[in-house]
Amino acid sequence: MEPKSLTKLGGSLPVPFVQELAKETSNTVTERYIRLDQDPPFTSHNTCLPQVPVIDMNNLLSSQNFVMESELEKLHFASKEWGFFQLINHGVNSCVVENVKAGIEKFFNLPMEEKKKFFQQPGDMEGFGHAFVVSEEQKLDWGDLFYMTTLPKFLRKSHLFPNLPLPFRETLETYSAELESLARKILDFMAKALGMEAEDMREMIGEGWQAMRMNYYPPCPQPEHVIGLTPHSDGVGLTILLQINEMEGLQIKKDGVWIPVKPLPNAFIVNIGDMLQIMTNEIYRSVEHRATVNAMKERLSLATFYGPSLAGELGPEPSLITPERPALFRRIEVADFFRGYFARELHEKSYVDMMRIGNEEEGKGSAIKLPED
Repeated sequence: MEPKSLTKLGGSLPVPFVQELAKETSNTVTERYIRLDQDPPFTSHNTCLPQVPVIDMNNLLSSQNFVMESELEKLHFASKEWGFFQLINHGVNSCVVENVKAGIEKFFNLPMEEKKKFFQQPGDMEGFGHAFVVSEEQKLDWGDLFYMTTLPKFLRKSHLFPNLPLPFRETLETYSAELESLARKILDFMAKALGMEAEDMREMIGEGWQAMRMNYYPPCPQPEHVIGLTPHSDGVGLTILLQINEMEGLQIKKDGVWIPVKPLPNAFIVNIGDMLQIMTNEIYRSVEHRATVNAMKERLSLATFYGPSLAGELGPEPSLITPERPALFRRIEVADFFRGYFARELHEKSYVDMMRIGNEEEGKGSAIKLPED
């Protein structure tokens, strides 16, 4: 597949910058952001609610076999039953993490004239803007994003990563490399927990692909009537989320209940994406989650996505297909999977469900008409 065909996987219609809109909003928000179709945000921490599992990377790397095996069982349980876990002692340099946090806050506070240099271009979704806006009528999320492909380097957009202000660009370069290494370690341990050969997982991932989505959710005068990010599952292999400031907002759906996630200090929140659900033949499952907002302060986060090479193929790992558990998903080119994912509105887990064998309804959902290259 030609590299050029991998640089544009989708686009989004232009809509107002919510960060700027919030400055002009006093008591109410415009109708297009009112989301009465959504469950009300659950904002209090009920101690009776279950909590997201915590995985300790030090234990996974322990030379004591019983410690490692015990943590591996916890990882397997978290990936099967939750699709989410918090990762502590992850080994990513704490100075780099703090510099990333500071750099993202400054980046979103750049003057609008500076931000315009990084705006999404027609037919593309990389840069400042929004994603999954496919019609002029659909409801909108109360948040902005900056999205870009970071690995492999030849897929980076020339007007984005190379033009980021220093030292932020250098910090992200280091962070990108450390997060790629971390993602590959996590996937190696997942392969072990699944009884796979590590080489089989590495072959499925190939060269690998990484992208980053920086999120900015401004305060809102009617937080109970809007949503920061529509309920969805991630289309990737793994997502490694870094909370930038102290404001919480991530909620995951567990047994029909929205559970707020309280980030642990110096931890990453890791979740299974649709691609890994397909690759593991649904032994591990992606989980619906959303972002809520509040009336007091903005919330910022950085999601680093990791998955198989865009030039590769996506499907269940053969060693995980058995007579008792036949292949549940059809095979598809990775780039084509993304093109379909980005051409639709976000809606729960509808896209991965469309990949099931026997459910090949290709045209399901809205699609945006993008300009030709």
